[in-house]
Amino acid sequence: MSQNPVVIVTGAAGNLGSAVARAFLSAGAHLVLVDRAPDRLPALFPELTDSPDHYLATGTDLTDSDATKAMVQEARSRFGRIDVLVHTVGGYRGGQPVHQTDWETWQYLFDLNVRTTWSVVREVVPVMLEQRAGRIILVGARTGVEGGKGTAAHSAVKSAVHRLTESLAAELRGTGVTVNCVVPSIIDTPQNRAAMPKADPSRWVKPEAIADVILFLASDAARAVHGAIIPVYGAT
Repeated sequence: MSQNPVVIVTGAAGNLGSAVARAFLSAGAHLVLVDRAPDRLPALFPELTDSPDHYLATGTDLTDSDATKAMVQEARSRFGRIDVLVHTVGGYRGGQPVHQTDWETWQYLFDLNVRTTWSVVREVVPVMLEQRAGRIILVGARTGVEGGKGTAAHSAVKSAVHRLTESLAAELRGTGVTVNCVVPSIIDTPQNRAAMPKADPSRWVKPEAIADVILFLASDAARAVHGAIIPVYGAT
């Protein structure tokens, strides 16, 4: 990774995405922060709004291939290269058994977790291949490693992200581009605390801890790590 890498962070207004963005900002990166809403990024990162060293790609829907392509082209136009992609966009819906889960839920989770991954990767990979260098870091989930009661749809789509990581790594081996996936369990977020008030959040993994692992995977120290599905479970 260069001294001031150009880093795309998708879902940058989310709990994990914002922690990742802050970690790379502290490391001196030029940030391309992506979020679907038009107003969340300027509110979270007001100091970056008018900075020529950063690009807030607000209102970018990564399920829209044209919007994704435009974002990547704009990032490259501004900075000349893309060194790191951290794709944190994803989501969870669960609780129902398979026979009671409607197709809309499956489609929603597929689009949010898999389609967005495909959409951004297919635009970033050609840039990195031309550079012969790059780091792609995806975000899976523990449910994608082991299915459980009421998690079938989420397990299936996150498993797809894991397999996509491995396939991309096989395709890009020897090109200078590495692909890895961090796999959190329950992340300590306000939303999870509200949803599980009787749980012990001290055992959950904090977004900042996941961001530390991602920062390592983007570094030169991780140059030999490729195709890994890395559990980041905290104490759960």
